Amino acid sequence: MNSVNELPISADESVRRVTFRTRGNTHGPVTRLMSPSDLGHMLKPYVFLDLFNVDLHDPRAGFSIHPHSGLATITVITDGDLRFDDPTDGTGHIGFGGFEWMRAGNGVWHGKELSGGTTPRAKGFQLWIALPPDLEHEAVDSQYVEARHVPTAGPARVILGSYEGARSPARAPEGVTYLLVRLAAGTEWTFTPPPTQPLAWMAVSSGVLTGETPADAGEMVIFEQGVQPVKLKAGPTGDAIFVIGSATPHPHDLHLGSYSVHTSADSLAKGEANIERLRKLLIAAGDRRNAGGSIPVFKE
Repeated sequence: MNSVNELPISADESVRRVTFRTRGNTHGPVTRLMSPSDLGHMLKPYVFLDLFNVDLHDPRAGFSIHPHSGLATITVITDGDLRFDDPTDGTGHIGFGGFEWMRAGNGVWHGKELSGGTTPRAKGFQLWIALPPDLEHEAVDSQYVEARHVPTAGPARVILGSYEGARSPARAPEGVTYLLVRLAAGTEWTFTPPPTQPLAWMAVSSGVLTGETPADAGEMVIFEQGVQPVKLKAGPTGDAIFVIGSATPHPHDLHLGSYSVHTSADSLAKGEANIERLRKLLIAAGDRRNAGGSIPVFKE
């Protein structure tokens, strides 16, 4: 479980107070900041967050093929780039501001659909979102969105949802706002989430935030539920790069499998049964690696 510290509560009601901070647990190139079994219960539909710094040019590095059901994954790059090669979306690169969106729905196997890009390493976040009942058994839906197709609102890239009139191309459910922000050294910015989204959190990839909400690289903070904006200021010596999200609370209990998150025990059993069926089909499909070294998402 993540190491979590409760913080004192400020008497100033105009300030969006931080209730928890964590630096997670690091294993090799990945830091686990949130899991469905710990902070995910506080922030659902946001249930999982990894900060990674990987070299996918090394065939020994990267992630193994693994399954999901009942959730969506969102991968954003904060430094460097990765290459995608997909039968539907074609070939391209995801750099700063771009993302991969994948709704696992009723079941999918993935983990090697991205490969090394033009940079030696790539740094970024992978986030999981628990899906509502009407989507947790829908067909798989995946998108690779390059940075030039991601709208901006000031210093923010709109990854999920909409913000200040800019709407993400991701085919995500309503009720979530997820931004990638590069805040220039010494500048200030205020995040004003929709009034229907009282959950809010932030995680810093690089740089330092000062002022009302101090935070360092590698740190995740959770804000109290409320409607107040979040006032942020980058440190004086370099840009701060971070992700920030808000959401309408997920009203369902989390039923957890090894790689699955569902809204009921029956729904989880259905998802995991389909994952096992897909595993057998995946083995029968044989070597699916393409010329670039990546392996497309396996779905029906």
